[in-house]
Amino acid sequence: MTEVLGPYVCTCPIDYLCGHCDCDQCLDCGQCSGGGLCVCPCMTAERAQWAAAAGTRFYLGTHMANWLGTSKIPLFISRNRLKDRHTFPRAIAPWALDSGGFTELQRHGRWTLSPEDYVTEVRRYANAIGRLEWAAPQDWMCEEVVIRGGVLNGMRFHGTREARGLEPGDPEQDLTTAVRIHQRYTVDNYLTLTRLAPEIRFIPVLQGNQLEDYKHCAQLYADAGVDLAAAPVVGLGSVCRRQATAEIEEIVRHFAAQGLRLHGFGVKTKGLGAYADQLTSADSMAWSMDARRSDPLPGHTHKNCANCPEWAIRWHRRIVRQHLTPAA
Repeated sequence: MTEVLGPYVCTCPIDYLCGHCDCDQCLDCGQCSGGGLCVCPCMTAERAQWAAAAGTRFYLGTHMANWLGTSKIPLFISRNRLKDRHTFPRAIAPWALDSGGFTELQRHGRWTLSPEDYVTEVRRYANAIGRLEWAAPQDWMCEEVVIRGGVLNGMRFHGTREARGLEPGDPEQDLTTAVRIHQRYTVDNYLTLTRLAPEIRFIPVLQGNQLEDYKHCAQLYADAGVDLAAAPVVGLGSVCRRQATAEIEEIVRHFAAQGLRLHGFGVKTKGLGAYADQLTSADSMAWSMDARRSDPLPGHTHKNCANCPEWAIRWHRRIVRQHLTPAA
């Protein structure tokens, strides 16, 4: 089937699933050679060379756990969507697990799940679903509203006073002190998880508010004997709800220059256009909000395509073409 994608027409007779082909963006097609490059006829030498050097993996964030059994695109799924399930699909593409930390801190101001119980859960997902590439730790976000509590965009935040050791009536800590506590909790949890389950790839996550905070968090890892530059992936936390793309870009470029292979959690598409070349991977589920605000695709009978795999795949392809593929 011929599909028009941008300035060229793909006439490939089958779907290529390696993520390097101009006509599809998936994984593990078995049609690759030369270091994993697609042999699809639409792959030019210039694009093949770029794909070998770049290869930023873009995970499609989704709340639809059943897509694991059907999606050829790498997915990013929260444990909040898995924890109450009794059965799981077998994944046909690699995927990554979000720990659901934002929801935990937003609702409870602390983690209600012990590291031991989290490890038990992740082992269950890894064994039942398969193809788990990595899991996020039980990190502590450092946005001020997460720390202080309050209401933002209609969402109520509990705040982390109790978790930071404050008693009723105690004066609030300054923001830097509170951030340092969250950072210490984040690093300690990573160390605990990797000790409890060395067979699972839990990734270290950098948390902070400003660049100097993130540098401090990196030093905490170094002091604990963790070589972030040797880690396959290092998550960059507390950035997805920021509006200042230039500030995020500064943080990304600083740590990429240190040799860190960064994952951008919930990166805005504008951000991908600015610094995708500095990321090893990123995730986003902005497609669902786009679909909710738009008419359904032609021929679709649902009210909108917010739960629609076809919309999600088309959105994923568009973002990869616009922000993760060089100009021909």
